[in-house]
Amino acid sequence: MKTDPLNIGILNLMHDKVDTQKRFSKVLTAGRYEVNVQYLYPQMHYQARPVPELVQKISSPLDLSQIHRFDAFIITGAPIEQLPFNKITYLDEVHRLIDQLVTYEVPQLYVCWGAMAAANYLYGITKTPLPEKIFGVFHNYIQHEDPLLTGLEDGFLAPHARYAELDIKKIARDPRLIINATTKDNRLFSFRTRDKHQYFLFSHLEYGQDALLKEYLRERNTHPGVEYIKPQNYFRDPLHMKDPQFSWQRTQRVFFDNWLQTVANDAKTKQLVKE
Repeated sequence: MKTDPLNIGILNLMHDKVDTQKRFSKVLTAGRYEVNVQYLYPQMHYQARPVPELVQKISSPLDLSQIHRFDAFIITGAPIEQLPFNKITYLDEVHRLIDQLVTYEVPQLYVCWGAMAAANYLYGITKTPLPEKIFGVFHNYIQHEDPLLTGLEDGFLAPHARYAELDIKKIARDPRLIINATTKDNRLFSFRTRDKHQYFLFSHLEYGQDALLKEYLRERNTHPGVEYIKPQNYFRDPLHMKDPQFSWQRTQRVFFDNWLQTVANDAKTKQLVKE
């Protein structure tokens, strides 16, 4: 096991940047590994306007020359899955980041929109809008055993919140990829590459107990005239949207502990090779 702290880089693309950083810091530092987390933002996102003071305060500009220094890297979700990829102003910067991660064989965890963008760029998997948002807490069923799912029972609970999905049939046909788990309705929980350290996670497993409620309220308050779907299987009192349940807490803990173990093993192997 690596004795030095694990250095994890996170490109934070979420709207609620402070909450997102609190969530990832909590799940990554709660286990047995010592972890340093560095939060980054895409510089191209602010090429036509000043970088907000808050963003500068809590994160650093993405520096592609420093990617080789990380033991692992996460690209978060973003509330833009309804937009075509070519409408994303910083997509080229994300692609160049992915190229660096691949070049230096840095273990990669792509979450929700980050997973969609990476899978599209690396493997040509297309993104399509869902008939309605998948939103709430759902059972997930293991299709293939995977180290990151070790310790989870079939039907484990996890939160989903997205308006789009990747072409699951194309993923299943690609010999480079393997689907690990899906919901009962065949919505993706995760898939991975067979021979690289690339993991594509479609559940917001970093979410804490109140995150789904906050997401619903944000959408409703942004567009008060729109009737947004409420998170399913989440409230103890769904009629009044009260008492949200943190039913995926064990899934969260097991998954991130497993991921950090694979990162630590990879870091140890690289260190032995250097020596």
